[in-house]
Amino acid sequence: MKKLGSLFRDLTKDFRFTIAFVILLALLFLAILSFFSPYHPQRMYQVPRGRPPSWEHPLGTNWLGQDVFWQLTFAVRNSLLIAVITSLISRIIAIFVGMVAGYRGGLVDRILMIIGDTTMVLPSLVVLIVVSTILREWVRHLTNLGLLLAFFSWAWDARVIRSQILSLREREFTFVAILSGMRTTKLVLKQYLPHVLPVILTTLINNMSWAIGMEITLAYLGLGIDPTVPTIGTMLQTAIYRQALFLRLWWWLLTPIITSILLFIALYWLSVVVSEYLDPRTRF
Repeated sequence: MKKLGSLFRDLTKDFRFTIAFVILLALLFLAILSFFSPYHPQRMYQVPRGRPPSWEHPLGTNWLGQDVFWQLTFAVRNSLLIAVITSLISRIIAIFVGMVAGYRGGLVDRILMIIGDTTMVLPSLVVLIVVSTILREWVRHLTNLGLLLAFFSWAWDARVIRSQILSLREREFTFVAILSGMRTTKLVLKQYLPHVLPVILTTLINNMSWAIGMEITLAYLGLGIDPTVPTIGTMLQTAIYRQALFLRLWWWLLTPIITSILLFIALYWLSVVVSEYLDPRTRF
């Protein structure tokens, strides 16, 4: 606990981490609030339509008769869920492929890198649009969309991890560990994993940001999850499709835009600060 407290104090010395932490804490609070919502997230005409922000409806109501604030709580929760599923699954794939390819080398390395390079050179957005069009019903579920996004987001990070493992494999401690009879699994987990931890953490955070951006893009194109399920992307798509600006319901459109901007800034700053803190070279 003392180490965690010391780590947190060190990180909060950087204003970027403090701001990012406060933003993410506020968004997590919104996500938790969704479980206490008085309204169903997919039902329409539950409140008066087109009402501006007020004490009763802090972010106003939309033209579908939904409270924008409570819709936002569901949207944040679902978008974060997609981002977490994508980043965790893609990290598992990247760590496994990067470490196996880097440590084993030879034919195994070539095969894994061919698969990774093939995935990397594919125009991910175009392929996602095609796959989402073909598997329209399958992609409408949050978990399935997260799995699909994870498939296109591991290759570059696996190559970065592999390059670090190739370097570590030539270090003296590796030869000492092998000569002392240390098992490969123990060598990888106890000796190599701490060295690649900064890469894993920073790419995990960056991957969350990428997943949220892709979800918004697919939702805008009408190819994401079920449009009646609130996410930041579907909120934005619905507001644009229903001509929120033409109806002068600016709060309906600005809510998902501002939320997404704050989320991207928070994740980016968090990634940069954590990377700088975990990398010893940045401390000199």
